[in-house]
Amino acid sequence: MNIVADENIPGLEGLAAAGLSLRCLPGRDIGAGDLQDADALLIRSVTPVNAALLDGAPRLRFVGTATSGFDHVDRALLQRRDIAFAHAPGSNANSVVEYVLSAIAETGELLERLLAGGRVGIVGYGHIGKCLARRLDALGIAWCVSDPWLDPASLPAGATLPEVLSADVVTLHAELTDAAPYPSRHLLHAGNLDQLGERTLLINASRGAVVDNAALRERLGAADAPVVVLDVWEREPVPDIDLLERVRFGSAHIAGYSWDGKLLATQLLLEDMASALETTLPPVPSEVAPPLRLDGADGEGAALVRSLLAARYCVADDDRLFRKAMDPSLPEGERGQAFDSLRRGYRKRRELGGSVLVDPGWTASQSSQAEALGVVVT
Repeated sequence: MNIVADENIPGLEGLAAAGLSLRCLPGRDIGAGDLQDADALLIRSVTPVNAALLDGAPRLRFVGTATSGFDHVDRALLQRRDIAFAHAPGSNANSVVEYVLSAIAETGELLERLLAGGRVGIVGYGHIGKCLARRLDALGIAWCVSDPWLDPASLPAGATLPEVLSADVVTLHAELTDAAPYPSRHLLHAGNLDQLGERTLLINASRGAVVDNAALRERLGAADAPVVVLDVWEREPVPDIDLLERVRFGSAHIAGYSWDGKLLATQLLLEDMASALETTLPPVPSEVAPPLRLDGADGEGAALVRSLLAARYCVADDDRLFRKAMDPSLPEGERGQAFDSLRRGYRKRRELGGSVLVDPGWTASQSSQAEALGVVVT
């Protein structure tokens, strides 16, 4: 069996060891010429699967994307060509949630405001939206959600989009779709961006085009502009430099890039590929995260939550790397290469959820707060 894979998908080493042909390439460079003898294709979000790609793949029987979203894949075309498809829904959910919580924790005293009765507005109630809602519930933070594609009865704290936009934090987790009657492309446009006040934090960790980037750039030039964190951008891998200069934190589409989430996505894909192709594939080896270490963390409430989040991830670290890579003096082509390099060389970021904290000597209340973030306190 011949497999072509994005080089950013970890945990595939066992395929080659099992005697399968594995060729790993930069995801954005995978083309029809690479798939002439391929039986399976494993990608991430930067490889568009369309007729131009598949016309060069006469043997292809399986396509899998190691992402929750699949707007880059023409699934109808795959079905017509009898090519099996799989994605990895929920694999990166906790990683994205911890990115969102880090952005909140590192934005002034917003975390204190939320714990004192503020509210988070969630757009999109899929795997990530639900995971975030569970974390907020555990932390005692109020939230509401808008998702017009779902039955209102299935939304435990359903709200209209204007109601969500009135929250202290607005965080976007919608799929990118142009489908009627609820397309999400430019869901946040100039008209409703004006509804965001200067005390509002807007976070987009879904797809860049869910927000009209040009309209957002203009909105951020106003005196009453909201605070914004962007992990995703229109025109990736060359984001709007002027927009980057106006956001609080920016990053290179890495919110869901935790090592734990990547390995889980690979495992899900290999299970689906084995089933679709009626074969046996080696499992993805698990990697236990090192024990959690907290130096001088004490107290309760926002201070403890902030310390716990920082023990595994700080969005400010990715912001510094991103701004350096997106140097305005560089030509666009070099900035695009730098964007992809940040993703390709991304560190082994481990998740807070599932991390083990051994005998911190805490009170029951402190342990409860850690457990609300998914920490295992022993």
